[in-house]
Amino acid sequence: MTEISYANVAKKKKMVRLGVLAAVVIAGAAFWFSGQKTTELTQDKSNTLSISGPWEITSLDPSKQGYILTRMQVIETLLNVDQNGNITPGLASEWAVSDNGLDWTLTIKDGVTFHDGTPMDIKAVVNSLNQSLAKHGTLGKASVKSIGAQGNNQVVFQLNEPYVAFPALLTNYSTAIVAPTSFKEDGQVETLYGTGPYEMANFQPPHKLLVKKFDGYWGDNANIPFASYLTGHRAESRILQAKSGEADIVFTLDPSMLPQLDGADQVNVHSNLIPRTLFVKLNNGHPFLKETEARKALSMAIDRSGIAKNVLYAEGSETAQLLPSSMSKWYLDGVTNQEYDLSEAKALLSGLGWELNEAGVLERDGKPFRLTLITYADRPELATVATAIQAQWAELGVDLKVDITNSSMIPAGHTDGSLEVALIARNFGFIADPLPIISTDFSNGGGDWGTMNWQNADVDAAIAELVQTQDAEKSLMLSQKVAKAIHDDYPVLPIASYSQHTSVNSRVANFSFDPFERDYFINQMDIK
Repeated sequence: MTEISYANVAKKKKMVRLGVLAAVVIAGAAFWFSGQKTTELTQDKSNTLSISGPWEITSLDPSKQGYILTRMQVIETLLNVDQNGNITPGLASEWAVSDNGLDWTLTIKDGVTFHDGTPMDIKAVVNSLNQSLAKHGTLGKASVKSIGAQGNNQVVFQLNEPYVAFPALLTNYSTAIVAPTSFKEDGQVETLYGTGPYEMANFQPPHKLLVKKFDGYWGDNANIPFASYLTGHRAESRILQAKSGEADIVFTLDPSMLPQLDGADQVNVHSNLIPRTLFVKLNNGHPFLKETEARKALSMAIDRSGIAKNVLYAEGSETAQLLPSSMSKWYLDGVTNQEYDLSEAKALLSGLGWELNEAGVLERDGKPFRLTLITYADRPELATVATAIQAQWAELGVDLKVDITNSSMIPAGHTDGSLEVALIARNFGFIADPLPIISTDFSNGGGDWGTMNWQNADVDAAIAELVQTQDAEKSLMLSQKVAKAIHDDYPVLPIASYSQHTSVNSRVANFSFDPFERDYFINQMDIK
C-alpha cells in the first residue's frame, strides 16, 4: 500500500526551493504544501468531518477517480452545475462560442492559487487541460482539435465540428485544473495540487483519504479544519458506521437497511432524487421483443409504484420516463409514471398470437415466452427489483430467469448479441447535460448501456441536429421529440428514478446534497 503524507511532500519541495541553509532553518517548522507557515493543528475526531461511501480511490489522477477528489473539494473545474442542472461559473468567470460553433473561449478567474503556492495562470490551465485531453475523459466526446491560450487569461478550445454540449464536458471531474507540479514527465499524477478549499494531507489507497483546510482558497473559506473519506464496501458496514457515529456522513445507504436507523436519535436520513434511472434494457431484435406491442405489454405488467414503495423504499420514485423532471428538456409533461394494467398487457400479447399453455406460460408457434434477465450485484437493490419483475411478469405468463452476474456482462452481451433482457442503473448526471450520454446510448442502434437493436431514423436525425444546434427553442423541441420516441416505442422500460439515501450525524450543521454528486459542500458545513 502506498501512503502519501502531504506534509512531508510539501516540506521537501520547500527545501529544494530555499536551498540547504534555509532547509535547516525550517526543518522543525510545520509547513503545509500551500507554502504558508502555520501553527500545526493536531487532527482528531473533534475537528474532523468523517465521510463514508462505497467507492474506492486508488489514484490521484483526476481522469481516473476525480469524482472523489471533486466531492472532497480538492480539485475544481472551469465550470460548475447548480441544483437545477444549469451551467455556472467555476474557475472560469465567463464563456462564449463563435458563430460557427467551433471555438469556445473561457476567461479564467484572477487571484486563484494552487495548493503548492503557485498561481493558476493561463499556462497552467492550458497544460492541465491538455493533460486531460490526452487521457480517458469527457473531452474525448467532443472532437477537440486544439487547446491554447489567448492573451493572459483566456483559454480557447478549437473543435473539428460543433458540439453544443461542450460546456457540460468542462463540469466533469476529468477536466479539473491542477498545478503543473502535480504531473511527472510522463503525465502521470504523482502528488496532487488543486485549487479547492481543501488540500491533500494524507492518502492511503484504496480506502483512506484525509484533506486539510486550505487557507489560501479564492472562494468561501471552510470552517472545518479536516475532512476524511473512508471506503465502506459493504452496505452492512456503512449502516453500522452511521448507527455508531463512527462516520458523520454516510452516502449510498441500502434502502432496505434504513429501518435500522429509526432508533438512532443522533442520525438524520436525507433521501434525494438523483439523475440516475433504473430501467430494463431490451434486445429489440429478439423474436419475442421486436414488436412495440410486446414491449408495451411487458411495461404495463410492471407495478412501478409497488416496486418503488416496497422494494426501493422510495415511494414516489416510480417513473415510466428515462429522465427525471429536474432535466426538464427531456421530461414529458402529462405522462403517467404508473401505467400498470395487467389486463391490457394480456390483451396486447393475445393480439400478437400468444396464448397460455397448461403450465401457465405464454406460447406462440410452439415456443414458450421465456427470457433471461441479467443484472449485477454492485447495487444490491437491483437483485431484489429483478426478482419483483420476475414475479410480476409471471402473472402475465412470461417465464423470466434472473441471472445475477457482474456488470461487464451487459456490454459483452450487447456486443455479441446474446443479451435478451438486462436491469441496469444508468447515471445520466455523469455530465451536466445528458445529451452526450443520450447520443451514445440511444442513437444509431444504441449503446452498451442504452438501446439494443433499436432503429429509429427520426431519433438519429434529431440527436445529430441536437449536438450542433445553438438555438434554445429548437434544442427543446428536438429533446422532447427524442424523449417521446423513447417513451412511445418502449426500447427500454424505465422503472424508477434513484434516490440517494444519506445519513448525517446531528453534530453536523448545514448539510446539503448535490443531485449531480459533484460536491460534498464541506466548506459550507460546520461541526457543532
